[in-house]
Amino acid sequence: MKKILCVALALALMMVSCIALAESVEEVIAQAQTMSNEELYAKAIEESKGKTLYGIGNSSRGSTAGASFVEMLKTIDPSYDGVIEWSQPKNNSIFTTLNADIKSANHIYAMTLIQDGNQIQTKMIDTGNLLNFIPKDWAEGEGVAVEGNDNPLALQTLNKVFMYNCVGEKTFDNCWDFVAEGEAPLYMGVNSELVGKNFLYMLTYETYANYLKDAFDALEGAEKDRIAAVVAEMEPEAAALGLEAENAPYALAFIKLWCEQYNEQTDDGPICNTLVTASAKDQSGLLVYSKLRSVEESAETSVNNVKIAAYQEGYQGIGGYAYKHYLMIPKTSPLPWTACAFIAYMTTTNEGFAAWGKDMGGYSANPVCMQDHSQDGYVDGVNTYDAKNDRGYEWWISADGGRLVVEDPAYCAQVSFDLGDWIDMIVGNK
Repeated sequence: MKKILCVALALALMMVSCIALAESVEEVIAQAQTMSNEELYAKAIEESKGKTLYGIGNSSRGSTAGASFVEMLKTIDPSYDGVIEWSQPKNNSIFTTLNADIKSANHIYAMTLIQDGNQIQTKMIDTGNLLNFIPKDWAEGEGVAVEGNDNPLALQTLNKVFMYNCVGEKTFDNCWDFVAEGEAPLYMGVNSELVGKNFLYMLTYETYANYLKDAFDALEGAEKDRIAAVVAEMEPEAAALGLEAENAPYALAFIKLWCEQYNEQTDDGPICNTLVTASAKDQSGLLVYSKLRSVEESAETSVNNVKIAAYQEGYQGIGGYAYKHYLMIPKTSPLPWTACAFIAYMTTTNEGFAAWGKDMGGYSANPVCMQDHSQDGYVDGVNTYDAKNDRGYEWWISADGGRLVVEDPAYCAQVSFDLGDWIDMIVGNK
């Protein structure tokens, strides 16, 4: 009985400790949101001297940003000797790792850079395990794009875009061309990188379902008749799934055809390496735009062997999708002031965002930190690799531009329970 009481008392004390810590972190965030960067940096120096901040994220570049942050703090206080250790878990394990840390007696992680809006909403925001922090310099900065990037706070938006090999004569003038009969676009499996599944969820949102309907209307001939038959099949499915968008059947038709036809790949790197070869004639894919930056030019391989579908004159429909990296703080963060200061550094300064801003296809949530990649394809002043000339965030998300399908955590969480099973059934029957 004494042992049982001791165990119960220990568990109770642990719970009280966690609750107190969570309240403390929430209080720190509330105060931090009223403070300038300079004030936050001073708090970080005071809190983390001689200590290690452990961060965890879906991007390894957090390590580079962390080193830059430490060096910046040293310019304020040369005696500062804090350290940032960054880890990047694999196979979607970041949620398990963070939740285990939050429930443990000894909390390690002070902050996270995390992706997959659906799981963030259901496993982290709704549970209160991760807390949102909005730097004052971000919220009040000149020209800051707050809408859609503050709940939770986004470090950046990344895009995955439709590309196709242009060595042959085939063109892709409409997003429905990628699910035309016989097409098999290269794509990471919907359950291997879940932001890709969120893309499919978001197609049923009214704005994007309307884009698909408009693109369908622009089709002609037998292919339009084929797709129309699938749309008719999807009308009762849309009602059964509780989808509210008027054109949801068009979204479900695209999802069904896409999931039945895509050629599953392990990663976007191999997809890019395939598409840019001369032997990949007429193949297509949906992949991270920035992968083009690392193509090594040769007789067989060239960026000029691919075209970005949305950049082609007269292209109809969606040009790809956009997902985000979010910066959040665990409710049990052992160094909340330093976490807030580091987040402010990454989201409000060019130096803090530099690790991500160097490539096309990644867009800071703060226009002040946005870098211009509109001439990344130029060599010695000559437009040599046109596909690499990024038209920028505003163009990509606009109805008159790339019409990207942008991830919304709350909407993904709303529809994922039933729609996720429906998608899995289609993929499982391939």
